[in-house]
Amino acid sequence: MSKVGLRAALMGAGSLLVLATPVAAQQAPEQQETTVMDEIIVTAQKREQALNDVPMSITALSGEQLSSRGVTDVQSLVKVTPGLSYVESGNGVPVYSLRGVGFFETSLGARPSVAVYVDEAPLPFSIMASGAGLDPARVEVLKGPQGTLFGQNATGGAINYVAARPTDVFAAGVTTSLSRFETVDTTAYVSGPLSSTLQARLSGRVLSGGDWQQSFTRDDTLGAKRFYQGRLILEWEPTDRFRASLNLNGFKDESDTQAAQRIELIPSSPTFVNRIPLMVNYPATPRDNRAADWDADQRLRKDNDFYQASLRADFDLNDQLTLTSLTAYSDMTIDQLVDQDGTNLRASLTQVTGSLSSFSQELRLSGDLGHAQFVVGANYALDKSDEYDRFRYPYTTSNFSGSTGLTGATDLQGSQEFDSRAIFGNVDYELSDTVVAHAGMRFTTTDLDYQSCARAGDAQTANSFTILINVLRGRIGAPPIAPLTVGGCVSLDSGLNPVGVDDTLSEDNVSWRAGLDWKPAPQTLVYFNISRGYKSGSSPTLPAIAANALIPVTQESVVAYEAGFKAPVVRGVLEATGAVFYYDYEDKQLLGRSNAQPAILGVLPSLVNVPKSRVAGAEFQLNAFVMDGLRLSLAGTYLDSEVTDDFNNFTILGLAANFKGDEFPYTPKYQLVADAQYERPINDGLDLVLGINATSRSGTNAGFGGDPRLDIDGYTLVDARAGVRSSDGWEASVFVRNLTDEYYWTNVARLSDVIRRYAGEPRTYGVRLSARF
Repeated sequence: MSKVGLRAALMGAGSLLVLATPVAAQQAPEQQETTVMDEIIVTAQKREQALNDVPMSITALSGEQLSSRGVTDVQSLVKVTPGLSYVESGNGVPVYSLRGVGFFETSLGARPSVAVYVDEAPLPFSIMASGAGLDPARVEVLKGPQGTLFGQNATGGAINYVAARPTDVFAAGVTTSLSRFETVDTTAYVSGPLSSTLQARLSGRVLSGGDWQQSFTRDDTLGAKRFYQGRLILEWEPTDRFRASLNLNGFKDESDTQAAQRIELIPSSPTFVNRIPLMVNYPATPRDNRAADWDADQRLRKDNDFYQASLRADFDLNDQLTLTSLTAYSDMTIDQLVDQDGTNLRASLTQVTGSLSSFSQELRLSGDLGHAQFVVGANYALDKSDEYDRFRYPYTTSNFSGSTGLTGATDLQGSQEFDSRAIFGNVDYELSDTVVAHAGMRFTTTDLDYQSCARAGDAQTANSFTILINVLRGRIGAPPIAPLTVGGCVSLDSGLNPVGVDDTLSEDNVSWRAGLDWKPAPQTLVYFNISRGYKSGSSPTLPAIAANALIPVTQESVVAYEAGFKAPVVRGVLEATGAVFYYDYEDKQLLGRSNAQPAILGVLPSLVNVPKSRVAGAEFQLNAFVMDGLRLSLAGTYLDSEVTDDFNNFTILGLAANFKGDEFPYTPKYQLVADAQYERPINDGLDLVLGINATSRSGTNAGFGGDPRLDIDGYTLVDARAGVRSSDGWEASVFVRNLTDEYYWTNVARLSDVIRRYAGEPRTYGVRLSARF
């Protein structure tokens, strides 16, 4: 979407709200008093508070709001959360960012800068969050560093899903949708008491759908969905002072992996271009969401399993003090085949396999002392990742692959073990009836043990690398090495010796937060916060010829300044929230490029730190209740990101450049979310429900340097819904998502010989049925 179109959308939606407000203002006083805004309770500060009493920017939605808008996972939260971005990395690992703070890395063990939790239990690796949206009571998206209470790796923010709780009476429900591509998505739950002190809730989801991608060179399709998950929650309250909750959940994902769209050829080795005419003359992908291409003889599918168990216990020591223990363990195995080159030639095929696990224990004491509320505690976490990928590239322009007729298979091995310990505290102190001061601090120490190298995947590759290494060693006068064996490391140190990387990175940091908020009137809050958060170092899993490309990046930090307000502009009719913020960013982590050592190996992918950068921005949200049954919402975020110090790195062509002054990759300047819902009685027991949702964002670029081949164009997506709701607990509706069939993509990058994109899904439509018992 162009800037002109974006401005027009903003002005049009804003005008709708402005024009609607006087209509509501003319209502009789008694009518205005009954048109009250729902009070949302959140746990952003690890205690229950009304949303308008929390001095930070939060997007919070109920489970019903999420379901009716088709928001079933973290990825689709972008439709309702301004400032949140999602990128399909291409390796099956999702990448999330908030307000421009994100960590683009494709390894399974890449820990995000936007932390995801379910009932405060962490999901430390992004790919683990695929099933976080099952049967939610609500979701809370907390923006800005959350290091004090949620720990490191939340420099961008935190997403906390709160699962629907067991009920003290029998309850059950089912929601199913049938949509385009023969997709059936069914969620159900049953809840109730097992005894006078024990309650349970069992929920599950089955998602099954057909292929939505089409090959543009042959009669073939891809993109089927096969996703199954379940959750059991047991809550036990044997006394008035003790409560315990056990959450057992898991999922199995057998969906197809997404194929890429090939945009352009950039040969890895121009000398050998004439040996691969099929690659050189391969047609560009049509500008269509469904169009793509992939290897015809491969089963591009996931076989991923996840389970988690978390146990929370709360003991009220007295009326003011509560001791809380939260123990969680999660485990995931991954096996998925991805084709990223956008052709039916085997230029880039990767079998991604690995295992992830996480154990965490938090013990905290919280208290309400009248004028002060506090929490102090300690946290321990042990997160492990083991990744072993097979990267096949026989049909590329590299002289050690298809151009010599060799198989071309490199195995990529990477293991990380994060051992972290922390103590933390936070206090909110009432200075007066209207002014509250906030202060918090967290000390964290982390040891990262990492091992990694690229290995010869077959005999021909071992022989090819033996020849290559000996040629390179001959240029510096070093003696030849013995022939490599299958499985041997081919990553080279500065002396051109095949070695692996095996080391420890130890870091510590102090996250903190301080702020003041002022309540000049009921339901009105003005606040100012300063906070600092950290994200720990990380090691990549890459096809690295140079061993130094596997060295981890060090921790990054963000100092955030934010001032905001939450206020009813016209009580019961129009409420507004807004904030301005400034982030001082140090050592931003991202996947870039670096000079291999020795320099004869050239420029290779690696993780890098951007020394100094910043993000300045503003956001707003308007909620209007212009008449009985009509609710309008408009929210937006503006981001201005910049590298503020010298950052010497390389373009996609391997050319050295200083990117000082550049904007962040994957960071659109403008994001807008609008939603309207209208409910009107048809008769005594039936209501008409109409709704429309739109999300719009400006363009951005997928890399530093502004190369137009890496542009991600702006786009606007519109969803619509219409149905009837019965007072007996059932609902039926129809919906359309991506109403205009907008062609858009979330990621574009150079991989091997090609520049490729990942497009969003096309227009889908269907029916949704739900019933509550």
